[in-house]
Amino acid sequence: MFAKTSKKQRTLVIGFIVIGIAFTTFFGMRVFHAFKKIDGHGPPSRDKVETDVELIRDWMTVSFISKMYRVPEKDIFDALNVSPMGSHEKSLKDLNHDYYPDKDGFVMDTVKAAILAFQASHPPPDSAPTMVSPPTAPAPVTP
Repeated sequence: MFAKTSKKQRTLVIGFIVIGIAFTTFFGMRVFHAFKKIDGHGPPSRDKVETDVELIRDWMTVSFISKMYRVPEKDIFDALNVSPMGSHEKSLKDLNHDYYPDKDGFVMDTVKAAILAFQASHPPPDSAPTMVSPPTAPAPVTP
């Protein structure tokens, strides 16, 4: 089969194969590193309620913050005076740019204040509820 193909064609085919392997390796490594990087960035834990508002960053969405701090989204959007329709998936930075372009950091400060106000009026429980032992049947009375 190779007897009928010229040396130029064989070189070209081998070159394309090598380039394909190089592309596959390069982008495969990028995907591997990307998965490694986002491995620890899962959704917030259901067991732990975050209370430190200084951890809030401008890339976070209201939905993410709502779950992380256990604050209703409605309370955050009401504090911002922004409709959740069309703003649900926007980051705090985008919300600030869209609704308050002349007030740098306004959305971030307002969200932090809203969370602190909610936490003050709804303190987290001190501990998990304790198990109540089941009622025991009274001992039979013998006459």
